[in-house]
Amino acid sequence: MSSYTDLHYHLVFGTKNRTPWIEIEWRDRFHQYLGGMVRQLDGVAESVGGVKDHVHLLVHLKQSHRIQDFMRELKRGSSVWVHQTIKISEFEWQQGYGAFSVSSSQRPTISRYIQNQEDHHTKISFKEELEQLLKKMGITYKPKYLP
Repeated sequence: MSSYTDLHYHLVFGTKNRTPWIEIEWRDRFHQYLGGMVRQLDGVAESVGGVKDHVHLLVHLKQSHRIQDFMRELKRGSSVWVHQTIKISEFEWQQGYGAFSVSSSQRPTISRYIQNQEDHHTKISFKEELEQLLKKMGITYKPKYLP
C-alpha cells in the first residue's frame, strides 16, 4: 500500500531578543528567499509573511521531513542570506520556534492571517500573539521562555 499524507504546518520564529532587524525595505525579498529555501528543502511554501521581529510561514512538507532538521536548515540558510546580502552580521534567530499542524480546511484562513501581519501587529505584540497561538493549540508553556 502507498502512503498518503497532507502535512501542512504554520511555522513561527523570531529574531533573537525580538530585535527589529527585518526592515520593510528588504522584507519582501527576504520572504521570497524564505519561500525559495522551503522549495530547496523539498517543501512547498504556501504563504510567507511577518514583521520586523518575526516571520510566519504556511508550508506543505513531505512525510520524510523532520521538523527539527527542516527548521534548523531554514533558519541557518536565511541567517546566511541576511549576513551576506543585507550585511547585518549581528542578525540571529531566537533558539526555538513554533510549528503547528494545519488542517486542509484551515489553510486559507492561516494564509490570510500570515499575509495580514502588518495590520495584525498594530494591535498585538509578537509575545501576545505567540501566547494566543499556544493557548489555542492547547500547548503548555512557561511564559519566561517566550521571546
